[in-house]
Amino acid sequence: MNYQNKSYKLGKLEKHKSVLIEKVLFKIAKQWIAGDTMNDALKSAHQANMNGMNAILNKLGEHITSKAQVSQTVSDYLTLVSNLRRSKITGGLSIKPTQVGLAISAKECISNLDTIIEKALQFQSFVWIDMESSEYTDVTFKIYSMLFEKYERLGIVIQANLKRTWDDLDMLLKKGAKIRLVKGAYHENSINSYRTRHAVDENYRKLMNVLFEHGNEFAIATHDSRIIGLATDLSKKHERKFEFQMLKGIRDELKPILVKKGFSVSEYIPYGTNWLPYSIRRLRERKRNILLLGSSFIHSHRV
Repeated sequence: MNYQNKSYKLGKLEKHKSVLIEKVLFKIAKQWIAGDTMNDALKSAHQANMNGMNAILNKLGEHITSKAQVSQTVSDYLTLVSNLRRSKITGGLSIKPTQVGLAISAKECISNLDTIIEKALQFQSFVWIDMESSEYTDVTFKIYSMLFEKYERLGIVIQANLKRTWDDLDMLLKKGAKIRLVKGAYHENSINSYRTRHAVDENYRKLMNVLFEHGNEFAIATHDSRIIGLATDLSKKHERKFEFQMLKGIRDELKPILVKKGFSVSEYIPYGTNWLPYSIRRLRERKRNILLLGSSFIHSHRV
C-alpha cells in the first residue's frame, strides 16, 4: 500500500512538472507564435504590414496521417488565403508537405498543394513549401519541381545544416527556383549533416554567396547579425531580388533598421494550437536561439 502511494505521488509530481514546463515553454513560445487562431495570425500579419514588412503565415502542424485532418488543414489554408485578400494584407503562405498529405502519399500532397497554390495565386499571394526532416527531402524537391513548372510564384526551402544542400542548390538554380535559405531546425545524424554551429554557419555563408552570384529570387532567413551584415555587403556587389525573413518576435529591433535601409523584410508568423513540437525545435536548433529569444523578450518588455 505504501509502495502504491509512493508511486502515485511520484506520478502526480511528474505530471505537475510536465505541466509546469509546458506552461513555461508556452510563455516563451508566445514571443514567436501569433496565437491559437487564424484571427490571431491575421492581426500579427496586419501589424507586420504596418511596420513595412510582408507577412508569411504558417498554420502549425506536421506528420498528419488522418485524411480528415489533412482535409481540414487544406480548408484552413484556403480560408486563410481568402482572409488575407479580404483584410488587404500583403503576404503569403508557408506550408509543410506532411501537414497536407505527404505523410499519407506524395499524390495526396501534390493534389492538396495544387489546390492551395492555385487559389493563392489568384490573389497574387506567394507560397513557400517548407522543408522538413531529411527523410522527406528528395520527395519534397520532386513535388516542388512538378508544381514549379505550373506555378511561378512558388518557393522552396534549403537547409544549410545538410551536407547534400550544395548539390541541391545547384539543381534548383538550374531550374530558376525561388529559394529560401535556412540553417535547419531538424535533428539529423552526423552522416548527412553538420553538427557544430561553426560548420553550419560556414556552409550557410558559402550557399548564400552562390545565391547572390547566381540566384534569381531568394530569401535569406536568419537572425544572425554577422550573416545579415554579409548579405547586405553582397547586395552591393550583386543586384538581386531578395529579402530577409525573420520569425515574429525575434530581432524586432533590427527589422525596422533593415526596412529603413530599403531592404525587403518578411515576418514568418506561425499560429495554431500545435505549438509545442515547433517551439522545441526552435530552441534546440541552436543555443544562440535561446539568447536571441531572451534578448527579444527583454527588448519587447522594456518600459
